[in-house]
Amino acid sequence: MRRSLFQKYFLVLFAAAIFPMAAGSISNTWFSYVDQHAILSALLQSEATSAAVKIESFLDSIQLALGSTIPPEGSNMASVKQLRLLAVRAMHQASGILSISIVDGTGAERLHISRTGKNRTESGADRSGDPAVVGVRTAKVWYGPVIYRPGSEPSITMAMASYDNLVVANSVIAEISLKPIWLIVSEIRVGRSGQGFVIDQAGRIIAHPAISKVMQGADEKAALALRELQDAIAAAGGTAIASRNAENERVVTAGAPVAAAGWTVIVEQSQAEAFAPLYASLWRTGGLLFLATVLAAVLAYWLARRMSGPILLLEEGALKIGAGQFDHRINISTGDELERLAARFNQMAQELATSRDRAERLTRLKRFLAPQVAELVEKAGDERMLAGQRAEVVAVFSDLRGFTAFSAHAEPENLMQVLREYYEALGAIITKYEATLTSFSADGLMILINAPVPCEEPALHAVKMAVDMQDSTQELISGWRQRGYEIGFGMGLAMGWATVGRIGYEARADYTAIGNVVNLASRLCSSAEDGQILIDYSVARHLPGNTPIVDLGTRQFKGLEGHVRVYNVEARRIERPNLDSAENDAREKG
Repeated sequence: MRRSLFQKYFLVLFAAAIFPMAAGSISNTWFSYVDQHAILSALLQSEATSAAVKIESFLDSIQLALGSTIPPEGSNMASVKQLRLLAVRAMHQASGILSISIVDGTGAERLHISRTGKNRTESGADRSGDPAVVGVRTAKVWYGPVIYRPGSEPSITMAMASYDNLVVANSVIAEISLKPIWLIVSEIRVGRSGQGFVIDQAGRIIAHPAISKVMQGADEKAALALRELQDAIAAAGGTAIASRNAENERVVTAGAPVAAAGWTVIVEQSQAEAFAPLYASLWRTGGLLFLATVLAAVLAYWLARRMSGPILLLEEGALKIGAGQFDHRINISTGDELERLAARFNQMAQELATSRDRAERLTRLKRFLAPQVAELVEKAGDERMLAGQRAEVVAVFSDLRGFTAFSAHAEPENLMQVLREYYEALGAIITKYEATLTSFSADGLMILINAPVPCEEPALHAVKMAVDMQDSTQELISGWRQRGYEIGFGMGLAMGWATVGRIGYEARADYTAIGNVVNLASRLCSSAEDGQILIDYSVARHLPGNTPIVDLGTRQFKGLEGHVRVYNVEARRIERPNLDSAENDAREKG
């Protein structure tokens, strides 16, 4: 998506500030979690292993005591009295033994001694189908299931056997109280909420700090869940795992096996407590990250505004300057490249304003001055020479003969084509001689020589220009007559003093001359025939003696007093000046 410059700067600056911080916070949190998990795993595993070792020691003491009840010479040689003494001694050695039964190889009970029940001697009860008797035939030490008694600690059955020629001679069956194991488990402390318990291979709870939990261990559903937990702990290979306890609380759990009995000691701790330091660190990190995010957003906003604001001002300034508002200035005070760029824009606007004013002045000057003269006046920077003043000028008038009749019948496009060719030809000559074109109307032109820029020998300069204009126009007339246009061209020149200057109003002004010399030149032009260049005596007397002019005598003109001596310049006999060479010579002298 296309975004504004402010949005781009803001996003980039914000990302540059917050991403490294966020990445650092996340990585620190992760490593802290890994370290905390490793420490927690080691702690829980240590507690579970220590408890498992104590339980195995307890079971070893039971096995040692039961082993002492088996006479070395075999059951056939031991009397009941001897067996009773051995059993009583074993119960004294191991306080966890609740009762001892001795069964011979045929499955007949020979002795039963109990701490809580009646003793039996040579009862002969058939116990060959007893699970303990059956189990001990395949295992040297057999452990039975948990026996749950209301209001008391549970117990288990342990059985051992003696062999005679690989045949079971005697079986010792003992009921073992789990209170010692309960005491071991109750001593497990991990934090405030950490605790341990023991389960057998079927997932039933053997020992737990809360006796009610032991009673719930008989529940198949609970046993299944604990068996799955036991398998998960075994698969973790000594690493603590996350799980849920019976109260559906999130806990961290580790375990250690009791190899002799196939049990598992499990130690758990509330996840909230276990990772409390990490959570506190997370809250602190989150708070700092939030403050950093706010600070980064504010900083990014300030920097983006500081960077995009001047650019927007530059854009606005460029639009206004491009629209011609050259007086507009861009104010930027940043003390950097943007401020220098704004200064360049302001300088450019000032130069454009100057160029525009110069172009406008030059355009105004070119309306009545030759381009070269207009350039000269404009470069001088002084238009006072265009102000009203008295000057000796040569007024030149010219127009086409028969043009009025031609325009009355000609098609508009033909009429415009003739005028276009006519003005293009004369305009080039006027520019060449650096004359001042004061006005033109239809086919008539008024030209001034020696004003506003003076020139040497203005009379000769004007006559040479008139000759070129006549010759150029006659070439056009030849082509027009071939197209059936009966058009001629006449000119009139007069020299004298006149008031010259710029007249008009602010939106439109022309440079012109006012005086008798202008009227005389106009009358001479009106009386000139096709091909004639009529001049007055003032012009004639300033021409060199070899100039081909013909005296036409005196004439009376309307609006003028007295008679005026008139001369005709024979255009095709006058020598043309090399104005280009003259101009080059003037430049070299300059």
